[in-house]
Amino acid sequence: MIKVILCDDHALIRRGIRDTLSDAPDIEVVGEAGEYGELRALMRSTPCDVLVLDINMPGRSGLDVLHALKDEGSPVRVLIVSMYPEDQYAIRALRAGAYGYVNKGGDPQQIVQAVRTVAQGRKNVTPEIAHMLIESLTTPAAELAHEKLSDRELQTLVMIASGKRLSDIAEELMLSPKTVSVYRARVLEKLGLTNNAELTVYAIRNGLVGDQ
Repeated sequence: MIKVILCDDHALIRRGIRDTLSDAPDIEVVGEAGEYGELRALMRSTPCDVLVLDINMPGRSGLDVLHALKDEGSPVRVLIVSMYPEDQYAIRALRAGAYGYVNKGGDPQQIVQAVRTVAQGRKNVTPEIAHMLIESLTTPAAELAHEKLSDRELQTLVMIASGKRLSDIAEELMLSPKTVSVYRARVLEKLGLTNNAELTVYAIRNGLVGDQ
């Protein structure tokens, strides 16, 4: 039996994933969490084989969780399930230690198969992700400017481009407004931009957010 913990800050989405996985005879959902602190407490008390993890969570992001687990040498295998398109976060998540990446908008059975694959210690990648991995190896010089951003800087860029105010971002990420302003300044500097409007245009042109 594959023991799974779910971590997503939306209870409705957790329920949908839980119901999908629970229909599989070889998978058992042993716990759920909505944020980083709750997840850490749960993982200390409840052993699992696979962690099904969202990227965008309040406080520490899913990428932060990946880095923390990697630093600790945790044997838990992580499957990222996200609303973000593969070309935005998949490679970054895999480099951070994830075993697979599944888009929430896909066929629910993809999550079931992905959990089984990851539980066996194998990477779960779609043909699209495999192509991106090959491209990243064969054409490293074509790296886009936003690929040089840190995980938190990229998260800040996407949230600003989605129309969120700095105060809203600070509250959602559980950071001070001053800290978010620092991330914004770093993003503007690294991308060679001057204001939020230019950030939004950049994000849309590079497929980081939908055309608004």
